[in-house]
This record gives sequence, structure tokens and C-alpha cells, in this order.
Amino acid sequence: MQTLKLNVDVIVPDDLVIITKVELMELEKQKLLGKYWTMKDLENQVNKKQEWIKENILYPNKFRKILDVENDGFVYYPKSKGQTWSFHAQKMAEFLDQHFHTIFSESR
Repeated sequence: MQTLKLNVDVIVPDDLVIITKVELMELEKQKLLGKYWTMKDLENQVNKKQEWIKENILYPNKFRKILDVENDGFVYYPKSKGQTWSFHAQKMAEFLDQHFHTIFSESR
């Protein structure tokens, strides 16, 4: 087997940058800092309608005790008709990542 050692010059256009995966993940996290999602935003993130989200994520007790602001969580549950849901974007995104298997598992 032969091994060749090559030096290659790659021209990166001025409108592009090269960063590490770690830096990219950090930038994605920062993008969510101080941002809040509506129910529509959450629907887009999960790719499910709000009825499914409520039934499988927001209302089951095992999740609500973590999520509800009344329990020091990061989701505002409307108290009356006309009020809107509010989700701390970064914390909700982290929750969805951490609980993906449980949320989408057939044996919930």
C-alpha cells in the first residue's frame, strides 16, 4: 500500500468561514438565549400539531412537573382561555433533546 502526502490550497470565499463543530453548537445555543417560543414555534420545532404536543409532552405529569413555571420550570401554561403558551426556547430545546426517546417512544 502506498501513502501519498499532499498539500492542497483551498480558497474559502469571503462570505464563508470555517469553524469547529463545538463552535457551531455554541453559536446555535446562543441563538436561543433570551428567546421565547410560541406554540406555533414549538410545533415547527417538533414537527407535530399542538394537540399532539399537549397530549405527549405538555400534559403528562412526568413532564409537566419539570416544565411548568409553577414548579420552577420554563413553560408558561395558560390559566384561562385567550392566554398564550410561552416556552423558554433554549431550555425547551434542551428538554426535547434530553427526552427525545421518551417522548417519541411507542411504550411511553
